[in-house]
Amino acid sequence: MAIVIFTAVMGVILGTLQLQEKNQQESALFRELSLAKQRIQLRFANNLDALISINRELAANEDQERLKRLAYEQADDLVFNNHEIVKIVWINAKNQRLWTAPPSNNKTDWIARTQNDDLANEGLASAIELSRSTSRASFSQFINLNLPSNEPLARERKTVFWQVVPNMVGGEAIGFLAALYTAQGVLDVVPAELKAYYRFTLLTDNERVLSISSDRDTPKRAFSNQTSLDIGVLSPNLTLRIDTYPPPTNLTFRMLIGVVLGLCAFVIWSLWSVLKQMQVRQEAEASLRTETSFRNAMENSTPVGIRAHDMQKRITYVNRAFCEMTGWSAKELIGLSPPFPFWPDSRRDELVEKMNRALKSEVIAKTGIEGVILRSDGSLIQTRTFIAPLINEKGKQSGWVTSLIDISEPKKIREELAASQERFVTVLEGLDAAVSVVDLENDRLLFANRFYKENFGDDSKGHFKLVGSGNNIETLHDVAEDLQDSPPGIPTAFLYQESESEEVQFDDGSNKWFEVRRRFIPWVDGHLAQLLIATDITMRKEADDLARQQEERMQFTSRLTTMGEMASSLAHELNQPLSAISNYCMGVAKRLEGNLDPSMSKDILPALEKASDQAHRAGTIIQRIRGFVKRSEPQRKHSNISEIINDAVGLVEIEANRHRLSITSNIANNLPEVYVDPVLILQVLVNLLKNALDSVREAYPLSSRWSAAPVNISADLDTSTFPAMIRIQVTDTGGGIAESVMERMFEPFFSTKTDGMGMGLNICRSIIESHHGRLWASNTMDSERTKLAGCTFTILLPLESPDSKENE
Repeated sequence: MAIVIFTAVMGVILGTLQLQEKNQQESALFRELSLAKQRIQLRFANNLDALISINRELAANEDQERLKRLAYEQADDLVFNNHEIVKIVWINAKNQRLWTAPPSNNKTDWIARTQNDDLANEGLASAIELSRSTSRASFSQFINLNLPSNEPLARERKTVFWQVVPNMVGGEAIGFLAALYTAQGVLDVVPAELKAYYRFTLLTDNERVLSISSDRDTPKRAFSNQTSLDIGVLSPNLTLRIDTYPPPTNLTFRMLIGVVLGLCAFVIWSLWSVLKQMQVRQEAEASLRTETSFRNAMENSTPVGIRAHDMQKRITYVNRAFCEMTGWSAKELIGLSPPFPFWPDSRRDELVEKMNRALKSEVIAKTGIEGVILRSDGSLIQTRTFIAPLINEKGKQSGWVTSLIDISEPKKIREELAASQERFVTVLEGLDAAVSVVDLENDRLLFANRFYKENFGDDSKGHFKLVGSGNNIETLHDVAEDLQDSPPGIPTAFLYQESESEEVQFDDGSNKWFEVRRRFIPWVDGHLAQLLIATDITMRKEADDLARQQEERMQFTSRLTTMGEMASSLAHELNQPLSAISNYCMGVAKRLEGNLDPSMSKDILPALEKASDQAHRAGTIIQRIRGFVKRSEPQRKHSNISEIINDAVGLVEIEANRHRLSITSNIANNLPEVYVDPVLILQVLVNLLKNALDSVREAYPLSSRWSAAPVNISADLDTSTFPAMIRIQVTDTGGGIAESVMERMFEPFFSTKTDGMGMGLNICRSIIESHHGRLWASNTMDSERTKLAGCTFTILLPLESPDSKENE
């Protein structure tokens, strides 16, 4: 406690002295900064008075020669006596320089020589404009000149600024007196004795250094202070900063501090040394007591029998466990030499030989030797004995130490486990399923039954192939890493959780299917492993696929039957109103004949006849579709393909105009007639034209459909085939058809429209194929072949039906 109190008191004293010295230095620093600030501001005030006095002389004197002489003398004296002023320029009201003091020449005008005229003139012009608008003395912004490094006064003249004083007469400026200052010269106003002890720095409001009194660095713990400089009303913001240099070394004070600190350190070290020695001694005594207690507890608690032998193989020590194991007391065993009485008589020679070999061989000593012990009651115990040399404190061998373990029960358990494992392996080998276990840490196959080896080999590739994709394998490795990073022991909740069965198909061409079940298990070495059972279900999958295909065919057949029944019903129901419409139209036409004005008859009667023809045509179309659904043969005849195309365009053109679209036709001349059912071919063309209009309508909004290209239907003779065939093409400029839709668009009941039945294109293809023709679609790319720009449906029809040729 005395040492601690002494150290604390000395620390308080030294801290108090240090604090007093710091306060004195800060007070002195503030005084010197205030003095330097007053000197600089006083110098600028005196300079301003001198410039105003020169302006007063210039305004009062009318003698030009005498004016120049007086102005020169006063300005020259001001520049000569003030180191911070470089030159003084007299400028008239028209911004013309009349004279400069001192006079400019190649030696003195270093601004022009260093090609900084533009920078200096810009600053002067801005200061004159500010002075002209305020009628007061003003300052320019700080100007950084581009001076070469070899310039002798480059450091002092690096940063300059102008002070402009207007010469006001009658409220108007008759001229301006401009003084060029250097930032380094401003610091020369500070007394030299102050700059010897402190470093002064001129800063702008953005902490930019304008000038510095000395390049000598200040210490890291130097005192600093700063204040703002007011050099004029319209002056830029200036800050004067002062930094202290390290004071001269106080050798006596520092030696006193060193002696006190050294004495304190020596006393503390002495106390620490004594305490350390006492602590080491106490720890040694405690360790000795703990070691003795631990040895006694270990000898009394361990089930391992321990005995010690000297170099003559006599027993020198036995623990309590060995006495309990043999049934002999320590007093009876100590001092005995081999053969020992706890060895069976029938195996004494064998055990003596084993002991001699174990004492000479380090390998046998490490692996141990199996033997037996005859208890005092006559029972036998199976044991394993380990032997190690006994080394004394001098590093020399003084005997051996042997430890005995009772392995009677573990040996019995191992024999039972071996028999149980043999039965278990026999069962697994007889399964018709692949069973495998893989170590998740190194992907090593730990176990595999016969079925696995016959189908997947002797490595773990088949296991991971059955697990699934590569992502599943990465997930297994991530699980193993997470369990390694977790606290010791694998969570029980994580183990033995069997996953749901998965069906895995091999993509190696065999098309085999396996039903896979897997779970995580701890292996015999404590590492995490995965058990997998895979059953071959290829036959079952093939049967399921066959049953599903049969069911789909039945559903398809049912839908077609229903479709045929619906078509028959619709045809029956629509024929009556269509016949009535036709009869009514013809009856009205008969009644109106002769009773109307001839001019009106020309308009009304043809319209009624056309309405009757269209009703008759609609009935014919329905009858043809009904006959087609009932698989009746089309009513073919030699037809003009141009008339069929024109009729189709006329039927669809009304809907095209309603959606602001158009249709064009391009039919080759002198096309031969084709042997077709014109009503069914007309129905196909109408369906294709309506699909093309729908595609264009979806690709172009209503406001921009005027720019959409018309849907084009063309017909020509395709001579690339033999025999030649009629080719009909319907082309649009819509968004094209996706590849996925292209593959299925001719399937029944497949539609991309929300209100579509999916039978239009299927019926169209069936009609064309019933005429022994072909129908297909192909997309059109844009000029840059970067996106789809439309679609073309192509129909090829034979000129004559093969059936008609056979009939002929």
